[in-house]
Amino acid sequence: MKKFTLILGSVMAVLSLLLSACATAQPATATAVPAAGAATATQAATAAPADTLSGTITISGAFALYPLMTVWGDEFKKVHPNVEFDISGGGAGKGMTDALSGAVDIGMVSRQVKPAEEAQGAYTIPVVKDAVFGVVNAKNPVISDILAKGLSQDTLRKIFITGEIKTWGAAVGNPANTDAIHVYTRSDSAGAADIWAQFLGGKAQADILKDAVGVNADPGLLDAVVKDPRGIGYNNLGFAFDLGSGNVAAGAVVVPIDADKNGKADPVEIIDSLTKATTAVANNTYPSPPGRVENLVTKGKPSALVQAFILWILTDGQQFVGQAGYVQLPADQLTASLAKVK
Repeated sequence: MKKFTLILGSVMAVLSLLLSACATAQPATATAVPAAGAATATQAATAAPADTLSGTITISGAFALYPLMTVWGDEFKKVHPNVEFDISGGGAGKGMTDALSGAVDIGMVSRQVKPAEEAQGAYTIPVVKDAVFGVVNAKNPVISDILAKGLSQDTLRKIFITGEIKTWGAAVGNPANTDAIHVYTRSDSAGAADIWAQFLGGKAQADILKDAVGVNADPGLLDAVVKDPRGIGYNNLGFAFDLGSGNVAAGAVVVPIDADKNGKADPVEIIDSLTKATTAVANNTYPSPPGRVENLVTKGKPSALVQAFILWILTDGQQFVGQAGYVQLPADQLTASLAKVK
């Protein structure tokens, strides 16, 4: 019994010492462990806001703007992956018709918008500059004369509008050459045709030579000229030049315009690369028309997703303009376009 009491007393003493030590020890700092999948406060503070843009934007119209629009669509989708695009060509006339009828959200229109179209609700937003260029076959029978002398605005007028000049010899002042000129134009309603006609003293596409061969779309018109050594036509910047190589489209030559009428193609008038073309359009050494502004058209002021996309085009999207072979609008025009959309 005495032995048991001694043992019990020893145990109690040890317990007493342990309890005393616990009472005087500093409390441990607890570390909270987040539940699986839960964000910490730091992570929550730095996480990017959720992308709320989603839906499909439908666009149709000018072939002049089509290549750049596909770039804009691809780049916007990288930032907003829940946005889809349905982009098609068809010409400026189709873009306007589709936008006004509600068939698409945005029409690409490569010409001035008419008062009658504005009366129907056309809301115009200028976004970029480009130009239309006269194009002949690289194997034209008088190509050396064309490159040395150029063709004046009046000569081009007599080829495309009045039909007074019918042979390549007459075009370059070489009566010995009697090869007939084959004029090609657009068969679809096209801003390029309007602006080319206006440059040559007409008012619209209908003023181009009635017996010219009509071909659908920019690629078709270029192909027709490339296949015909006696052919002449016109193309938007993005088709007259190969955007990959920066050269004039294979098999074609851009016609030097003898703007100062001195009977020769001056260095500034010879546009044989994409870089020279965009520079000439930007600094206005290439005439306007056929230099011009490219427009987007919506039915009424754009809103929601369409508004967000056009605002992006006029800001972040401008970094892709030069890469795609186009020319940025001057800063004051960009500011005016932004004000129209906001």
